[in-house]
Amino acid sequence: MTHASPTPSEQAANGPIPGKSLSEYTTLRLGGPARELVEVHSSEEAVAALRGAEGPTLALAGGSNVVIGDGGFDGTVVLLRGGGIAEADGAIRVEAGQVWDEFVAWTVANGCSGVECLSGIPGSAGATPIQNVGAYGQEVAQTIAAVQVWDREQDEIRDWTPEECAFAYRHSAFKHNDRYFVMSVDFRLEASLLSQPVAYAELAKRVGVEVGGRVPLADAREAVIELRRGKGMVLDEQDHDTWSAGSFFTNPIIDAHVYHELEARAGGEPPHWPSGEGKVKVSAAWLIGAAGFEKGHQRGNVSLSTKHTLALTNRGGATTAELLALATEVADKVEQDFGIRLHPEPVMVL
Repeated sequence: MTHASPTPSEQAANGPIPGKSLSEYTTLRLGGPARELVEVHSSEEAVAALRGAEGPTLALAGGSNVVIGDGGFDGTVVLLRGGGIAEADGAIRVEAGQVWDEFVAWTVANGCSGVECLSGIPGSAGATPIQNVGAYGQEVAQTIAAVQVWDREQDEIRDWTPEECAFAYRHSAFKHNDRYFVMSVDFRLEASLLSQPVAYAELAKRVGVEVGGRVPLADAREAVIELRRGKGMVLDEQDHDTWSAGSFFTNPIIDAHVYHELEARAGGEPPHWPSGEGKVKVSAAWLIGAAGFEKGHQRGNVSLSTKHTLALTNRGGATTAELLALATEVADKVEQDFGIRLHPEPVMVL
């Protein structure tokens, strides 16, 4: 089965657009102009545009996990539009420009279990392996079978195995590495009308099962979207809480002895999860709240979300400089109070 894709004539790249503001292409609505912007409609066209560009290049699709500076990008931005979904050899190949949530909806409609808890996440499919996108107990590394990659240095295209991708918590071999462009992603999903075992307590409670239980795919998707909407994590033009890059900071992974020091400073037991031998993952949202920041804490035209302290939002008329100043304020106070430095999750283009 193949999802409808544009015809070759429809895929023709638009001509370069000089000086186009990148704020129009990010969910934060921030970012200065590109020296040149080229819109393409397939991964192959993207590779051709990147290969032929002079000077620095930036590939941009959904713009949901990127912070672009007020000065913009002094180079060529290749804006990837258009996607496609195709089944072959027991896997499902998804083009990089495919809207991610449309793909998740397709898997639910077609009885493919494995990414239903990643519903409602903005952005494109090609970005998911870069970030090893995850939420509500699932992450894409659990179901990715291969990633088709163009190597700019070698000028070759090949499929990478999951091991080569070096997936880790919100990280991969592709993150902070301009050498590789993700063209498509192969997912190996279970043929089932039921979700994978629900691993996240909040979601399990919402769907009425114990952790480890399974529910119909559509029920899992609906519950995840409602949970995300309640935290301002489903895009809504009218809701400035969604003018964000999602969770701005990653949950810190610290040594066990550092966690015990945190317990002593906090005078209690912060939310935490095991994260490998001798490591503990701590809630960044809890650290932010415990450092004295409330939902809606505002600095100029930016603020923490009124629904969720982990999102930094544009209240309208903001600049990237304001956003970064708020991020620094939060990270400095958390470090001062708890000795733990928060690190940004989005890709920074500054």
